[in-house]
Amino acid sequence: MATTATLSRPATRGRDLLQLVFSVRSSPLPADLGLLAARIVLAWIFIYYGAGKLFGAFNGPGIHRTSLYMSNIAHLHPGGFFAVLGGLIEFGSGVALALGLLARLAGLALVGDMVMAMITVTWATGINNTTNPPGYQLNLALAVLALVVALLGAGRFSLDAVLGQRLAAGRPPREGAGGV
Repeated sequence: MATTATLSRPATRGRDLLQLVFSVRSSPLPADLGLLAARIVLAWIFIYYGAGKLFGAFNGPGIHRTSLYMSNIAHLHPGGFFAVLGGLIEFGSGVALALGLLARLAGLALVGDMVMAMITVTWATGINNTTNPPGYQLNLALAVLALVVALLGAGRFSLDAVLGQRLAAGRPPREGAGGV
């Protein structure tokens, strides 16, 4: 017969996973301010490029020209799928980083986006090429900055911190830790 502890294990695992996603370690104020600055810069850059890909905002190419670029230059087929995927990753992750919501997942998605950009377009031109396509130095810098956010989280100035605190406050005591 299943015990109460056995029945609640999946719920506990789910809560533990949520706690991991939204966890924010207590850090010194300068570290949290640094994470906030990194998030703001990444958010602005990726909202700018993602909105340009998806909607043609900021004189961007829009979805049709991005689809052609993905097919002809990046050699990703079908170009329309990868145009939408890239635009959604960049725009959605940019918004998520601006809010500090699911920042670790957004950072990982952006690392993957930048690695794909390097593999498909900029790697062949070297690190400091000034022609079109440019070198991979910007992709590399953005990928590492996004990796920092993915590894360290959003910091205390984020929705992740608020949600993490609420999850921690609502967690029932563990067995053997003074709970019944």
